[in-house]
Amino acid sequence: MAVDTSPRSTTWTHVDGEWLPGNPPLIGPTSHAMWLGSTVFDGARWFDGIAPDLDLHCQRINRSALAMGLKPVKSAEEIVALAWEGVGKFDGATAIYIKPMYWGEHGSPGSIVSVDAASTRFALCLFEAPMGRHGGSSLTVSPYRRPSPETAMTEAKTGSLYPNSGRMIAEARSRGFDNALVRDLNGNVVETASSNVFMVRDGVVMTPAANRTFLAGITRARVIGLLRKAGFDVVEATLAVEDFLAADEIFTTGNYSKVVGVTRLDDRDFQEGPVTRKALELYMDWAHGRSESEE
Repeated sequence: MAVDTSPRSTTWTHVDGEWLPGNPPLIGPTSHAMWLGSTVFDGARWFDGIAPDLDLHCQRINRSALAMGLKPVKSAEEIVALAWEGVGKFDGATAIYIKPMYWGEHGSPGSIVSVDAASTRFALCLFEAPMGRHGGSSLTVSPYRRPSPETAMTEAKTGSLYPNSGRMIAEARSRGFDNALVRDLNGNVVETASSNVFMVRDGVVMTPAANRTFLAGITRARVIGLLRKAGFDVVEATLAVEDFLAADEIFTTGNYSKVVGVTRLDDRDFQEGPVTRKALELYMDWAHGRSESEE
């Protein structure tokens, strides 16, 4: 039986100058992206009539393309304008995921493995995706690690990094957890399998220092700035699993759900604490324009 390739929610994709509904067939079996992984993407959110930091996400996709050896064919401003055009195709009842993408169609002359930048293609896909839960998640320390910049393209938001995240989540869920706390090759905590991570101890907010092994996210930076502006001491540091187990609170940040409290790390239970709630409140107030802009 053929696999149903239709999307699981209302979806519109802009490619080659037109908007197409559903899941258009864009990558073929000879496409470089199909068999050699030359894909990059980014993800922004639209909800409640707003798209927080959309411009920064559209700037980052072009940086990721360059890191992959692709050639950006749209300016960040053009992608932003297209995103708002696409938002208008939805009924506004459900939050939307905004996903710009680049990929390579051909290999370079003389080396099929290396992508030909001149063959770069672009698409912008928008689909309905309700905002994630904020009721808390559980984590377990993953046996798998994040690669270093010498071993993988860690400075791009590339699809080739996500199978590693996928196996981390699958392994964690096989043991009854929602997600995984992930370390780098030196054993330091860097993030979860799908988001950045923070801890709070004695009123001090701490998050793993950006060491190029993980994507130090746009929402992460926004939350750091908002917390500092609100008077919190926020420290980026080298952190171990033991630090998180000794924390008073743990929370995660990411584009998909913004701020989510952690209620369990392996055998340690946590309550969603006041700093976690404040971080979400600050972010949503800023996103809705209810507080002074934090740059």
